Amino acid sequence: MRGFTLVELAISLAIVGLLLTMLVVPLGTQFDQRRISDTQKQLDLITEAILGFAVTNGRLPCPATAATANTVAGAGTENRAAGACVSSDGVLPWATLGMPETDAWGRRFTYRVTLAMADDPAGGLQSSFTLTDDGNIQIKSASAGVTVASNVAAVIVSHGKDGLGAYQPSGAQIAGAAADELENANADVNFVSKFPDSSFDDIVAWVSPNVLKSRMVAAGRLP
Repeated sequence: MRGFTLVELAISLAIVGLLLTMLVVPLGTQFDQRRISDTQKQLDLITEAILGFAVTNGRLPCPATAATANTVAGAGTENRAAGACVSSDGVLPWATLGMPETDAWGRRFTYRVTLAMADDPAGGLQSSFTLTDDGNIQIKSASAGVTVASNVAAVIVSHGKDGLGAYQPSGAQIAGAAADELENANADVNFVSKFPDSSFDDIVAWVSPNVLKSRMVAAGRLP
C-alpha cells in the first residue's frame, strides 16, 4: 500500500481549502443577514418607543448629542433646554427611551425630529401639535429620486454594515459617507430609503404623522 505523492497531497489540500472557502462565505452571509434582521427588529421597537413617549409626554423626544461619549454623564439623554430641542439632529436618545445605544454593528442610530412636534405642549394643551400639523422630513428613493414618504415626523437610521456616517459609542463619527448614504448623514431634512446595493446599506425607519396622530387621538391627547 503506497502513500500519497506530493502532487496528490497538494491536490487534496487544494480541494479541502476550496470546500472551507465555500463554507465560510455562506456563514459570513448568514451573520450579515442576522445583523440586518436584528437591527430591523430594533428599529421596530424604537419606533414603538417613540410613539409611546409621545403618548405619555404629548410630544416627540429630542435627539441626544451625537458627539458625547457614552462614558460622559447624560449621554443618550435628550438635548433639551427651555422646553424645546436644542437641535433637530443627533442620535437616538437611547437612555431617555430605555433602548439599546447601538445597532447590531455597534454604532449609534442617527435620529432627526420635526422641532415643532417635540416642543413642550403650550398653555395646558395635551399635545405640542394639532391634527393639521405635519412633519418636515422627506424620505426619498435616492438623493435625486422620487418621494417615498412626505411630512414625516421623525426618522431613525442605522448606517448598516459599513457604518459610514454613523456615530460610535466614543462620540466619533465614521467618515466616508457618499451619494445616497451621505443623504442620511448630512443633517438635513431629506433621507434615502431603498433596497441595499454595493454602495448603500443603510436601514431607515420613520414615524408617520398619520400613525402618530391616531395614537394621540386614541390616548386622548388630540384633538
